[in-house]
Amino acid sequence: MREKTGVPLLRGAATGILAVILSTGVSTVSVLGQESGLRGEVSEETVNRSLLSSGGIRPGDEARPGESDTAPQTYVPVSEGALPGDTEDDADPDGRGRSIFADSNEDDDPFADAPRPAGRPSMARLNRRQAQPDGAAERTQDRATGTAARGANEAADEDIVETTASVRAPTLDSLDQDANTSAEVLNGRVEAIETRDLETEEAPYAPLGLRLGTFDVTATLDQGVRWTSNVDSSPGGEEGWLSETQLRLNAVSDWSRHAARASLYGTFLKSVSGADYSQAQGGLDAALDLDLGSGYAATAGFAYTLRPETASSPVVIVGTASQPLQHGLTGTLGLRKDIGKLRLSATGLLDREFYSDAELSGGGTLSQEERNATLASVALRVGYEIAPALVPFVETEIGRRFYDLEIDSSGFARSADRLAVRGGAAFDFGEKLSGEISAGWLRETFDDTRLAPVAGPAVDARLAWSPVRGTTVTLTGSTTVEGTTSAGESGSILYSGGLALSREARANLLLEASIGADWRDYVGTSDTERALRAEAGATWWFNRYAGINGRLRHETFTSTLPNRDWQASSVYLGLRLQR
Repeated sequence: MREKTGVPLLRGAATGILAVILSTGVSTVSVLGQESGLRGEVSEETVNRSLLSSGGIRPGDEARPGESDTAPQTYVPVSEGALPGDTEDDADPDGRGRSIFADSNEDDDPFADAPRPAGRPSMARLNRRQAQPDGAAERTQDRATGTAARGANEAADEDIVETTASVRAPTLDSLDQDANTSAEVLNGRVEAIETRDLETEEAPYAPLGLRLGTFDVTATLDQGVRWTSNVDSSPGGEEGWLSETQLRLNAVSDWSRHAARASLYGTFLKSVSGADYSQAQGGLDAALDLDLGSGYAATAGFAYTLRPETASSPVVIVGTASQPLQHGLTGTLGLRKDIGKLRLSATGLLDREFYSDAELSGGGTLSQEERNATLASVALRVGYEIAPALVPFVETEIGRRFYDLEIDSSGFARSADRLAVRGGAAFDFGEKLSGEISAGWLRETFDDTRLAPVAGPAVDARLAWSPVRGTTVTLTGSTTVEGTTSAGESGSILYSGGLALSREARANLLLEASIGADWRDYVGTSDTERALRAEAGATWWFNRYAGINGRLRHETFTSTLPNRDWQASSVYLGLRLQR
């Protein structure tokens, strides 16, 4: 406010000063002219004497209290502001508490520029007030009081204006600062993809699978070419090139309490060059685990296999163009009860084996009905939990084998009663070690007393051991009773075992190796047969969906029976696809 009115005030003050000087000069000249008649030189002493005689007060002279009323009187105008310096603005035009009419000695005062309290009059104004009459002094005091009040109000207004003016107007971008801050807190800044620390996937080349209902389904297709030195794995077999196709589907449930799994597989062989040969085999395997609560659990399983009978079968059919197809149906149902550390279970088994008719080389077929049989048994097991991962057990199996023909073509009743006793242990160390192993004695007694019972040691094993991460060692073992149609013979016991090693050398490189052996003991004779096999392979994945695999395999079969020995070597190379 005051900054804008400063210039007019200074102009008014200068005009007042000029008027005073002119009036004073005129008065002085007139006085001097009267006294001296405007003749001759006028000295400084004459001028000073004239000014003192006319009632003027020199700067710095103050009226003393108690002086006579006859003291020279100074002219006081009636209206306020008639003379310069009568208003507070004139007394303090620059707002620093100093009048423009103050004595020049004030400029030499180091504290002259210091601000005075609001309403404090300048020294020149005090001099004038002391020289004024009583009435004029009262009016001057009233004017000073009003002026001081106006000055205080103006100072307050000035403070408000200055305070308001000092607040910086917000920018448009800052008007929504709170909203922007809230959005940044909620959303956050996302780092660039190339700089983000990505978690390492445990199995980057494992199949993703498909979601069908509550099941995760994976599919694997192998297509390749195999060269073999013995196409049909038989004595005197020829070499050839085979096209091999294998398809496998696996399904695993995603249930919170129960579990189910299923597997479907098939292999198709067709000669491309060399000996004419074709073969198809496949199967289905499914299992269900139910948690019934209160310590009860139930299991159910089903399996079906279809494959041509191999040349190493104990039953030899003379004059056939090809081996008959062998079908296998297996169903299991089990119930388990846990009582403290005691483990009780009962498992029922139904195993049916039947054969299709054999095609003769001279034409026609030969029925294999007398070989068809069904085995029904119940196994009772009692185990005790020594540790959560180790449960030793003993098991007793009672069953009967039924042949479709009560009397075969040779006149023998081959149905038999089955009894087995085993002892072993079940392991559950998670990924480190799981499965079970058992050993015992097995015996089947025929209805026809002319046939010797089939009896011998029984060994079974299903163990998976992982010594280090990415490495799995699998041990399998089984004992199987094989029937025969030969007159007067009871059959044989086949012992099979295998050891397989799987190693993930790299995330996209899988190495595999396995060895296996079979040993067959013909009951009632000294004849035996032995089979050995070894295989090594590798799979290298291009990505999660495709890879290349290959394997080498060698088999030998020896027998004490004439014309039964053979061996075969093979090399396979193919493409593996998975989803």
